[in-house]
Amino acid sequence: MRYPGFLPHHRNRDPRHVNSSVLLETHLPGRKLIARGKVRDIYEAGPDSLLFVATDRISAFDCILGSGIPGKGEVLTQITLFWFHFLRHLTPNHLISADVRGFGDELQGRAMLVKKARMMPVECVARGYLSGSGWKEYQQTGSVSGVPLPAGLRESDRLPAPIFTPATKAQSGHDENISFETMCATVGVELGTRLRDLTLRIYREASEYALGRGIIIADTKFEFGFVGEELVLADEALTPDSSRFWPADAYSPGGPQPSFDKQYVRDYLETLTWDKRPPGPALPGEVVRNTSEKYREAYRKLTGKEL
Repeated sequence: MRYPGFLPHHRNRDPRHVNSSVLLETHLPGRKLIARGKVRDIYEAGPDSLLFVATDRISAFDCILGSGIPGKGEVLTQITLFWFHFLRHLTPNHLISADVRGFGDELQGRAMLVKKARMMPVECVARGYLSGSGWKEYQQTGSVSGVPLPAGLRESDRLPAPIFTPATKAQSGHDENISFETMCATVGVELGTRLRDLTLRIYREASEYALGRGIIIADTKFEFGFVGEELVLADEALTPDSSRFWPADAYSPGGPQPSFDKQYVRDYLETLTWDKRPPGPALPGEVVRNTSEKYREAYRKLTGKEL
């Protein structure tokens, strides 16, 4: 079965790239660059549309690193397309098309043409397991984003039920966890409740599916926006960059878990004397290859397909 919008893999041959399979930056003549983020380059595509290009850049500790990860941008785009299709009965999304040949062959498989949306000023985070910033906050307060949790939980423990822990969208530095009440003060109680309930519905259904494919989705973040009067899921969805993916067969609570996401890169960087300030260091070839394979394995497990 081919999902709507899925495209075959195209090898990159642009000589401006570091090598034939890594895309670190795009330059589209005649197209206005709206933003160049940690991973995505966003261009004006029309009066009501944008072109989202997922590069092979990788960031850690809020710094873009000096090495790209081969195939990473394609993995992020194709996993997002998979989930957009999978979740279509729960929420509309902003995708117009993944056929972007009119913008250049090198973007095939890694770019999406999307509708412009009025984006919500918060990240909608769902957590099913205690990890990352949630674990740190729990150790200090016994709660996460104002949600009280049982005493005695260990790092990576499964929570009694998934929780909603929104976060601010930081222009630089780390996003900050906030309470549901703080979010509602910004977007309103009615919309805040709608975002919370939708986030948890999506997380429950997606995590149940992923677990059946051998992946624990420990937590994930979503972005929503309005296209006209319609609330839509936007940007990326349930990728290794926006989620913690753990191999279910290796799950052992009580400490950090092996992962299919960039935690592997963070673990390597922790062995360096780098002060975690830009510029980010380059990665050894072995770390690059292993990280690329982790991203591809996540795609294979979730979709049952090779990229």
